[in-house]
Amino acid sequence: MSSIGTGATGADAETRTASTKALRGLDALNFFLADVRDGLGPYLAIYLIAVRGPDQGWNEATTGLVMTVAGILGLVAQTPAGAFIDATNHKRAVVIGGAIAVTASCLVLPFISNFYLVAATQSVAHIAGAIFPPALAAITLGLVGPKMFAKRIGRNEGFNHAGNAVSAAVAGGLAYFFGPIVVFWLMGILAACSIGAMLMVPADAIDDDLARGMTREEEAPQEKPSGLATLLQNKALLLFAVLCAIFHLSNAAMLTSVGQLLTHLSGKDHATSLIAICIVAAQCVMVPVAIFVGAKADVIGRKPIFLAAFGVLALRGVLYTLSDNPFWLVGVQLLDGIGAGIFGALFPIVVSDLTRGGGRFNTAQGAVATAQGIGASLSATLAGVIIVSAGYSTAFLALAAIAALGFVLYLTLMPETRDSVSAGNEPETGGTLPPVVPANA
Repeated sequence: MSSIGTGATGADAETRTASTKALRGLDALNFFLADVRDGLGPYLAIYLIAVRGPDQGWNEATTGLVMTVAGILGLVAQTPAGAFIDATNHKRAVVIGGAIAVTASCLVLPFISNFYLVAATQSVAHIAGAIFPPALAAITLGLVGPKMFAKRIGRNEGFNHAGNAVSAAVAGGLAYFFGPIVVFWLMGILAACSIGAMLMVPADAIDDDLARGMTREEEAPQEKPSGLATLLQNKALLLFAVLCAIFHLSNAAMLTSVGQLLTHLSGKDHATSLIAICIVAAQCVMVPVAIFVGAKADVIGRKPIFLAAFGVLALRGVLYTLSDNPFWLVGVQLLDGIGAGIFGALFPIVVSDLTRGGGRFNTAQGAVATAQGIGASLSATLAGVIIVSAGYSTAFLALAAIAALGFVLYLTLMPETRDSVSAGNEPETGGTLPPVVPANA
């Protein structure tokens, strides 16, 4: 693809094409950053319990408390992180700084054991990690413009899921020979590769006005991003945030619950292997799904595809109840690759649709991500209470019912955001959407 001159704005910026080098850098960034952005993730508990253990004061309770504190702080940081990405013109430096902060916070763990120091380092990792989703979406929008955004986001998600699958497989294989410490080596290598990939994207190739959702009409020097209060006045955006919370309220606990059930059925050792297979296989399914969504979102529309995600999620919950066979449960879990693959690719596209022209694209991403994080946080508690009181089948059916509710609400209330919506029109939600650049313009 050809490269345009630096500083392109206005009409040229909306039809811009990025250089091949920049796009390859973006591919590599999504691939290598996939594992860095989540820090140690599930490996944190394994390291603290298996390596440190009770002798150093670490058990399931203390480890869980660290993860809860860090998770809450990361959740609170989502919206400010998005606002920061909207405000800064140094997005490459922010990504590099975030990668260094997350990696350093994890690499220091072998040298500390104090509860408060561990909690502090993991809190830093979660807060810094909140930068990556809005930053990657902003850089993508600033590179390719709104017309190619949907297709490019699908490609981003494909490389992200591929990176997760490869790093999980490599970590699992090397850990067999070298133990849990190998995760730290892998994080350092991936962080260095992420920084190199970010430097492949020229700073002047990113249009900062487009990156925060401004269209050419709002790029005049006297225009400024809309106030944060306008996000609360966008009823469709608020509805979408609620729907994202519902999706994760249903989805987040399913893998956890399956893991617990497999532990009872197959024992701890076999369950660990089966869950690892679930994760890697689901990530592999997400790759073609995300690419398909990016390629077809402008053709099919956002709404039908998002409805498919809710439908597959509801079906998955029901299918879990049909058999206790471990291989059946693992097979059903593969459907997570479809539902989560669709959600990950469509989420920034719909937010971009709903905030076009206001200059608060990344702030809105952070706000909606906070809502979905709340849903995910409540999911495990809800499922756990139901499992204890009524069993696994009832829990899976309850989670499926929540997904079905989300399907109905999206079908009846959420507008098709792909379509051009003029200012002042009243969509199905009863609110006013900002102007949207038509997908086929």
